[in-house]
Amino acid sequence: MRMASDWVDIQWTLVVKSLKDVAPRAKGRLLDVGCGNKPYEPFFRPYVTEYLGIEHEATFALTSAGGGAALPDYVYDGVTLPFPDRSFETVLNVQVLEHTPYPARLVGEMSRVLTDDGLLILIAPFQFRLHEQPHDYFRYSSHGLRHLCGEAGLEVLEIQQQGGLWSVIGHKLNSYLAFRIARIGSMAQDLGKLGHEGKVQAGVRIWTLPFVGVAMVIVALAARILDPLLVEPDETLNFLIVAQRKRESTEQNR
Repeated sequence: MRMASDWVDIQWTLVVKSLKDVAPRAKGRLLDVGCGNKPYEPFFRPYVTEYLGIEHEATFALTSAGGGAALPDYVYDGVTLPFPDRSFETVLNVQVLEHTPYPARLVGEMSRVLTDDGLLILIAPFQFRLHEQPHDYFRYSSHGLRHLCGEAGLEVLEIQQQGGLWSVIGHKLNSYLAFRIARIGSMAQDLGKLGHEGKVQAGVRIWTLPFVGVAMVIVALAARILDPLLVEPDETLNFLIVAQRKRESTEQNR
């Protein structure tokens, strides 16, 4: 059931594929900033010597992720990462940047703890529904992410779009079907999804599931077919950034 849910979830499928593709570039000690239940650890573990996760101490305890089996190794105050300069060869940050009111500060902190020539692997949303409210502050273009990285002394090596116009439409439509029509939020959390959301109390509308399930499969399949056929370069769900710490940025980011 979890595998079927993941396939229908267009956004999750794109995130997983891109992270699996980029994982071999990770090295040394890796810090996952905003790690939740560490869902991406299996992708990176073969390529790094250590995988550590850190979460915001105030928000993590209030979410369903806080009761999961895979807990963060560290918590922090949301301002300063509790590590010395140049502590990690790789920093991972997946769909967290929209939840901090001071994104430049967080990117600066991630740059600070990177070793010289260390890699930041970051995913941030461009088109996405409101979530983890009220702590959902921003959406990011590729230009905005490049600017934030540059200000933090990071050189952007690669930018990837995650999905196109049809993935955007399909994801929004399937989100509406899932959360508004079928109200499957609590079921999704039971499957280990929506880990950073507060515990969903509304019950599932069981009678809608046959219709909604079929409709969501059709929508997900159509998005996968249409994205490469009818390309729209100005629409995407998320951007993935691979950036490298510049040696000369060491002093300015302290």
